[in-house]
Amino acid sequence: MNKTKIKVLKVAVTGGAGSGKTSVCNRLKELGVKVISADEMAREAVAPGSEALTKIIRFFGEKVVLSDGTLNRKILRRMITDDDARLTLERVLHHEITKLIQKNVACAEKEGCRIVVIEVPLLFELDMKERFDRVVVVIADKELRVNRLMERDQTSRDAAKDLINVQMPDEEKIGRADHVVWNEGSMEKLVESVDVLFKNLTKITKR
Repeated sequence: MNKTKIKVLKVAVTGGAGSGKTSVCNRLKELGVKVISADEMAREAVAPGSEALTKIIRFFGEKVVLSDGTLNRKILRRMITDDDARLTLERVLHHEITKLIQKNVACAEKEGCRIVVIEVPLLFELDMKERFDRVVVVIADKELRVNRLMERDQTSRDAAKDLINVQMPDEEKIGRADHVVWNEGSMEKLVESVDVLFKNLTKITKR
């Protein structure tokens, strides 16, 4: 007797730099959800010798590569403070990340997962919303995000602000999202919000 194939609910988690996307994904992982790391996909997409890395070097120069041949993300982040540079990087990464998402979702479905969450920082910028069943946007106060980025990246206030300012405004992201998680308080508050999100997503899979 053939078993009915379960369609996995594809959920994208997005938000601006320093909003707390990873914290949201980590909590969902604790709740048993299959989570695909944006960092892992990004590393795979620009692995040494990859087509994407070759294109990035061609546009930004050899200085974006470390001595071991891997991408110097810190330097690259400092170089994408204008629209032309940002759009070029997005175009290069779009194709590779799309392929990796499809591969990972297919694997999750084979494993019998009912929900798979994928962290996609540039979801709207890359026009990838339609590839997902639900979109979650993580929102935090701009000044709070600046401080988080300064601490995380060991960078200046101006550099943190520049990174935030080249991204799509939060108001626009909220208007395009299915769910909004506010991350402006304690970790306990964030956990409560993510738990509510999890219950809502679970209800969808039972329809």
